[in-house]
Amino acid sequence: MQFRLACAFACIGSAALLGQDVVKVAPAGAVKVEYEDAQIRVLRFKEAPGSKLPMHSHGPYVAVSLTNDTSHYTFPDGKSADQATKVGEAEFSKPVTHASTNTGKVAGEAIMVELKTKPAGTVLTGAGDMVKTNPGSCKVELDNEYVRITRVNLPAHGKLTMHTHPAASVVVYLTGGKTRTTTSDGKTQETTIPPGTVKANQPGQHSNENLGDKPTEAVLIELKTAAKAAS
Repeated sequence: MQFRLACAFACIGSAALLGQDVVKVAPAGAVKVEYEDAQIRVLRFKEAPGSKLPMHSHGPYVAVSLTNDTSHYTFPDGKSADQATKVGEAEFSKPVTHASTNTGKVAGEAIMVELKTKPAGTVLTGAGDMVKTNPGSCKVELDNEYVRITRVNLPAHGKLTMHTHPAASVVVYLTGGKTRTTTSDGKTQETTIPPGTVKANQPGQHSNENLGDKPTEAVLIELKTAAKAAS
């Protein structure tokens, strides 16, 4: 899946001509809701070569590619764009309406985190900020009013020291592996995570350790949007 150029055309008339929900118009098995609450909806796209998604709309979102893909996009004003993406790429898009075709020779897979609510001015950079306390393992790739996207790389048996997540977040595990999480009250949990796993997490404080013999890589999407829509 590739969404970068979709954003470039998103503001050209798409707001006035909204498409349908992608989950409702997608072919069977192409789009699955992995998680949903009042703040976000997490979708997993699995598209066979040549498969098409009819015209549909997204609000603001973050997309993380799990495969190398090429796609063709068509927009409501008749313009189109071709784009390629590499496995592990993460990017943010403003609202967009488009149709798409997987023009690659292999099946494409991606995670999309759709944002349902408006920015709330959330501050992530306090004393316990994960990026500040673990600068060698955490690299911020994008930071805007909606989200902060951080790439987390841990060497074999590496560890993230105790840190705080003041807001809800979504983690996309690119490599997976065996991990240990220790919370601020001393409780621990060991988990084996398959590659491509996505998890939605609530605010909290913990440390993380890679228990495996290989490096791990994940994309962390921290939310700056309101937990609930304004009434």
